[in-house]
Amino acid sequence: MIYLDNAATAGTRPQKVKEAVMNAMENSGNPGRSSHERALNASRTVYGARKALARLLNAESPQCIAFTYNATMSLNTAIKGILSPGDHCITSVMEHNSVLRPLYELEADGLQISFAGCDDKGRLDCSGIFSSVKKNTKAIVLTHGSNLTGVVNDIRSVGRFARNNGIVFIVDAAQTAGILDIDVKDMNIDVLCFTGHKGLFGPQGTGGLYVREGIRIKPFVTGGSGTSSYDRKHPEEMPQALEAGTVNSHGLAGLAAGAEYAAENIENIRRKELELTFMFYNLVKNIDGVTVYGDFTASERCPVVSINICDYDSSEVGDVLETEFGIAVRPGAHCAPLMHKALGTSERGAVRFSFSHFNTEEEIRKAAEAVREIARQE
Repeated sequence: MIYLDNAATAGTRPQKVKEAVMNAMENSGNPGRSSHERALNASRTVYGARKALARLLNAESPQCIAFTYNATMSLNTAIKGILSPGDHCITSVMEHNSVLRPLYELEADGLQISFAGCDDKGRLDCSGIFSSVKKNTKAIVLTHGSNLTGVVNDIRSVGRFARNNGIVFIVDAAQTAGILDIDVKDMNIDVLCFTGHKGLFGPQGTGGLYVREGIRIKPFVTGGSGTSSYDRKHPEEMPQALEAGTVNSHGLAGLAAGAEYAAENIENIRRKELELTFMFYNLVKNIDGVTVYGDFTASERCPVVSINICDYDSSEVGDVLETEFGIAVRPGAHCAPLMHKALGTSERGAVRFSFSHFNTEEEIRKAAEAVREIARQE
């Protein structure tokens, strides 16, 4: 199989990630729950993961990193833990349902929401964010990179604006952590939500949040924390404030190894993935019957190319690519309904090809030729 669905989950992981998981499974106890050697091993593993993520994101300290099970849980924790009825939130039409659905839930209880739009290439209109501020604006929630078009937003400008106006800035980095440079201090990010199983090469079931010192998030889940067991209230200090119950220390061992790999190789990862992305784009953009979505004039983008072929439904194309050509892609709506509405693809979705630096140029050529063959059959 040629695996080109890396925006959904990494298809290949470094060997050190697999070895770290196996070592943790064989040698770890429950982190923070005892002082015997295996429990201490688990605690060291979890702290090592915090340290690796803090280094990658340039966080103030490892204590600013709290772990969850994925970016969806991280975004729910941040959105529901910061916003309240009567608050106003600014977001965009580029967002994933992991942002939209929590906001819609809060809207039913009195949250006000404003949406910044985008053009026909999927590029965000930042002025729509800046002009939407009200007296009760509490937060801006924005994706760093679109999982559908690959367009990367100007996080630095929005972060500067949010900080200057006393607005909490929450960033969805599900598609960019480990792939693009992220400096939470330089970008004025207050909360950054990430998942472990994509650009960070970690196992599924890992993810987390960076929370800037001084930002308070109401816990999404409360319970056992390993500390302050006689208190009726859950601990308020980070990271225990956002971690209840036993964390996935086996998975976090892999996440730590993946984050370290990403940090050590991020320049090469970004360069190779951009080369493959533009190689595929240039091979398919002029094929009769093929429509490509997104902006390919920007030098920085996610390694994603979404297309449609003739009048075929995207799911039909995805099935043909898998059954006839052995190519794995992601067709459908990609959990981004407002983005599809903006692109005019709500009815049939789009076929997304997403690349890893582990992919080869030969795989890209075969994928482009498969697109050409399908277009010829119309």
